[in-house]
Amino acid sequence: MKKISMLIMPALMAGMAFTSCSDYLDVDKYFYDQMTLDSAFSKRQYVEGWLANAFEPIDQLAESDGITRFLSDDIVKYDGHDLQNGNYSASTNNDRSKELLYKGYECIRKASTLINNVDRCSELTSSEKEDMKGQMRFVRAYAYWALLRHFGPVPLVPEEGMDVSLSYEKLSLPRVPIDETVNFLDNDLKIAARSLPLRRTVNNMGHPTRGAALALRARLLLWAASPLMNGNKDLFNVKDKQGKQLVPQEYDEAKWAKAAAAAKEVMNLGMYSLYTIEPDPTTPDYERPPYNAEYSDKKFPDGWADVDPYLSYKSIFDGTIQGSKNPELIFTRTKAGGGQTNYWVKESMPRTLSGNNSIGVSQKQVDAYLMDNGQTVAEAKQSGYYREDEFTTSASALNEGGAPFLPAGVSWQYAHREPRFYASIAYCGSIWKCSSASEKGYRNQQIFYYRDLNDGKQGFKEDCPLTGIGFKKFVNDEDAYTTGGYIIEKTEPTFRYAEILCIYAEALNELTSGKEYSIEGYNNEPVVVKRDAAEMRAAMKPIRMRAGVPDFSDMTYNDSELMRAAIKHERQVEFVGENSFRYYDLRRWKDALIEENQPFMGCNINISNDESRVQQFYRPTVVASMPKVFIQKMYLWPFTTDELKRNVNLTQNPGW
Repeated sequence: MKKISMLIMPALMAGMAFTSCSDYLDVDKYFYDQMTLDSAFSKRQYVEGWLANAFEPIDQLAESDGITRFLSDDIVKYDGHDLQNGNYSASTNNDRSKELLYKGYECIRKASTLINNVDRCSELTSSEKEDMKGQMRFVRAYAYWALLRHFGPVPLVPEEGMDVSLSYEKLSLPRVPIDETVNFLDNDLKIAARSLPLRRTVNNMGHPTRGAALALRARLLLWAASPLMNGNKDLFNVKDKQGKQLVPQEYDEAKWAKAAAAAKEVMNLGMYSLYTIEPDPTTPDYERPPYNAEYSDKKFPDGWADVDPYLSYKSIFDGTIQGSKNPELIFTRTKAGGGQTNYWVKESMPRTLSGNNSIGVSQKQVDAYLMDNGQTVAEAKQSGYYREDEFTTSASALNEGGAPFLPAGVSWQYAHREPRFYASIAYCGSIWKCSSASEKGYRNQQIFYYRDLNDGKQGFKEDCPLTGIGFKKFVNDEDAYTTGGYIIEKTEPTFRYAEILCIYAEALNELTSGKEYSIEGYNNEPVVVKRDAAEMRAAMKPIRMRAGVPDFSDMTYNDSELMRAAIKHERQVEFVGENSFRYYDLRRWKDALIEENQPFMGCNINISNDESRVQQFYRPTVVASMPKVFIQKMYLWPFTTDELKRNVNLTQNPGW
């Protein structure tokens, strides 16, 4: 009988040894020392154990994903200096790559083993086996996608596994051309979608559905169609040992059509919609979006008459709505206890309230939020709607033209912003409710980040939001770490419907006007796509209406360059702090060389709350301790030096 060890993956497993069966089985602690494939897949309980164990690396990939969330131009952590300023290499400060390789290929190995052997189990029905195979195809594709967006081309492991009796050189696998890997995953996810159910029970939320497989496929195909991997001549020298080019050098518009069709198939399922909450009748008018004749009297998705934009957006992330009841949620990696999402709550919470006080938001991100009337900050400065001087008073919110959502003592520059701003940004002087805290002194605290205050810079120690602007997107009003407090369990939105709508619009926008594509779908039915302003509007307008801001103009929808800029801006605001979107978006668009070489700006955290100088705190200031550096080679991460030694057929990314 064949031993499990015959299916060990190659040396690129970042540290996995080929010494014995027991070494391999130590990774899969569920199984005993000499268990064979026949016995491991002989009983339902063993197979279910293997399935559960195969999902563990997905959770760990989510944890490593947390690092890149604060390495772009939107969010910063006070302990992320080395990575922010490019101080890493193939041999130093590269634990992210090492962990990603190990966990990614662990996912791939475990998933392939089940796919190839689950049919041995006579205790499972045919439909159960097909479902399990579909789940593992999703897991395998998710791991490959995480590797691809980080390293670019990677080794593609044979589906049947590797025989450890082969020589070391034959066990080592070369990197594979991007198109070959993407085509394999595209086909695999189609197979998965056909075998996965449309819905899962509440207890199985972390297991993929048909929608999850199709959503991953759409995300993967969008990445493959984007400038980084579609005709990018800057990566001409990404090659294997034989000199074969691994990144396609000729642009192919049809790749955008494939991405659009993949997103359309998720939409066609009819399973998902944007989550909205109706406004409370007692909500004062000044906390509603300013009256707009085109939208204020119309119901969603044509307007926001029946939508509370602030709560609709905030509730997706703060645990207000359970994941199983959220029509926008397609898939989650969340473990019990909130996992990475609750980690972000702890990091965001001010020191005064027993948090780590470590996350800062850039001035660039703050300025990306529109005014509540739909104007940009630049437009509002010209029209006089944006005020930089003076501070709110206790009566400001009640006066006509006042400052809804703002307490007293807050800079006027934070007034009249779109609702997503107030749901995400902890500006200096914002309120942290912490309503579950048993001690009154910890509830409804107004937190300031001025120097020498408890949550600001103290002396030369910068254990505070380095920009003087905090982050609270995942924080629930009840969350408290102080005595008697508790943290609401969150559901991390690994895939949510708003992303699918953005993928669809972005991909359609890149198609040549008048040109139609017919793409074979997952069920072998053709999906027809073309650049269509009405289709793009149908995708993007609901996101804007939910946010309480006007739709894009006809001119924008009809001009591909204007629409491209609009979609990029919308993703920056809508997905801030989620899934490292901003970090990888700037790379796939090839925008990082410009956007991440700009000085990282924030407030001046060296200014105290002295009345004569306090206004200087809000003057945009370079964060001196966080120099931003981005050079061409940083579009792809390096493989570790140790990995290159282990895998003799692996080639390094250029410049490293």
